[in-house]
Amino acid sequence: MNAFADILETIAHAPIEKRAMTNHGVLNEAYHYAKPSSFARGMRIDIGGVCILLISGTASIDENGVSVHIGDFEKQMRRTYDNITGLLKSEGATWHDIVRTTCYLRDIDRDYDEFNRIRTEFFKEQGLDPLPASTGIQAHLCRPELLIEIEAIAMFRTDKPKDAKE
Repeated sequence: MNAFADILETIAHAPIEKRAMTNHGVLNEAYHYAKPSSFARGMRIDIGGVCILLISGTASIDENGVSVHIGDFEKQMRRTYDNITGLLKSEGATWHDIVRTTCYLRDIDRDYDEFNRIRTEFFKEQGLDPLPASTGIQAHLCRPELLIEIEAIAMFRTDKPKDAKE
């Protein structure tokens, strides 16, 4: 049986545990948003030795809930990546565990080339191979000053021996 089939077999019979993710060092919590808009920054799901992180739409917002780098697409995108990195780190994960991103751009016609350049540079800096699956979408974002928002999904095993190599 191959490794993927083993994972599916384990998942099929394992209890599912879930909890909200947070990292106050990079992002404020959703409860600081206007009500009734309530959501978790991300959800951690553990199933039989496999962890799945579902990271909510994340943008260039600081630890106080303030939009930062207004009007600067590259700086907003880098802050967004930093925020996602902080969420991953808080759960013992890295960008190497990301399997999918969904990227929302306020103006895809204007910003896509710069978005793709920055994403390519960032993924190269992270040493990602293979690259995660990704979709780019034009969207009205929750704040008019935001130019980009990214969701991410990460998966990794939690039942590896401590001395196991990546």
